Amino acid sequence: MLASIGLALGITSIGQAAASGTPRQQLANETCNALKRAAAAFPGDGPMILPSYPNMQGDDAATRALQNVGFVYDNALAGIALSACGAPRQARRIADAFLLAPASDATYKDGRLRNAYRSGAVQDNKVVLPGYWQKQGNYWSQDPYQTGTSSGNSAWAALLLLTVYDNTHDTHYLDGAVAQLKWIAAHTANATSPAGYEGGVFGYDNKQIVQHWKSTEHNIDIYAAATWANRLRADAAIARQAQIAGAFVSAMWDGKQQRFFVGTGVDGKTIERTKSGLDQEIWPLLAFQPHPAAWASVWNFVDANHRSGDGYGFKRQPDGMWTEGTSQVAAALQASGKPVPDSLWRAIGAQRSDGGMLYATPQARIVTSFAIGPLSTYDDFFYYHDPHLGATAWAALAAKGWNAFVGRTIAQPVLVGKQ
Repeated sequence: MLASIGLALGITSIGQAAASGTPRQQLANETCNALKRAAAAFPGDGPMILPSYPNMQGDDAATRALQNVGFVYDNALAGIALSACGAPRQARRIADAFLLAPASDATYKDGRLRNAYRSGAVQDNKVVLPGYWQKQGNYWSQDPYQTGTSSGNSAWAALLLLTVYDNTHDTHYLDGAVAQLKWIAAHTANATSPAGYEGGVFGYDNKQIVQHWKSTEHNIDIYAAATWANRLRADAAIARQAQIAGAFVSAMWDGKQQRFFVGTGVDGKTIERTKSGLDQEIWPLLAFQPHPAAWASVWNFVDANHRSGDGYGFKRQPDGMWTEGTSQVAAALQASGKPVPDSLWRAIGAQRSDGGMLYATPQARIVTSFAIGPLSTYDDFFYYHDPHLGATAWAALAAKGWNAFVGRTIAQPVLVGKQ
């Protein structure tokens, strides 16, 4: 990936990358164009954060909490997808914001990235936290999840920084990725069996709550970023981090049900055996190269438990299609050497909004069966029928045939062990 032209050629060289005019190619063109337009809305070459939900309108508290907010996870995905779409300069602008953000932090000077920042072009080299003035009560309102730091989100930031490093060979980006991995190691490592990395911290400045649960999804992200970083610059501590995170993911594989558990409960040791999130079931097929042959059997569980019409839903026995996750399925099918039916590409493409971004779900709202944070009194993490940066980025990645976890085109599966 020495140059954008080489990147583009690498992506289009995949045999099944689709002839012009197929549902897959149409989806690639539409989502890449939507991401490029979103980036072009902030002219110039300076750092930027893209809004996660660009069409948020309304004056209620829930809507205002998402207006002009760019989640780190969504922006990392968008940056990687922009690279895959042949716009590495725009990807670099997001990465530059990630490099600036820790130094901009007024409270914490330990190198952390928050879960979200105010979207837009960065002014005066300061990346600022989101928030708004609440007229009723006259106070500055911030969301406690947005001001926290998730180990998985930090790992995704590292994946974008590694992607930009591969494009530029500018060591600032590799240094930034390693810094995020070291923050994760210093603040979320937990050796209690099953050893792995905890969720991170949640809440307002100087009152943050340590989240001791361990997520399979987050440890997949950490494994991928640490493996990639160590490949570029050998580091015993980073190599050990990859080993720990990878071992945690392997420990979550249940050969009886042929699926991955979501991780542990709040004690960091009791495995949650009932819930399922689509992402944690299929991301190992992309992130682990090679991966055990037995993991390929996860598709039986996924189709039986996450199917929703022509697409796939977030939770077990879903109440609707999750656009982002359906695109993840399209990517993971490619990594498994399985064909992606046109009906799946069409189901994703059908979520296109008038502005080009894809709706997070075609339903008014879908349930995940998870809570946003430790202050929640019920499982309050939902997806809504809103145009979503993350959903659009995942669709572009899948349609382009790009593996965000390893920084190259999706290859045929490499398996270890018996079939």
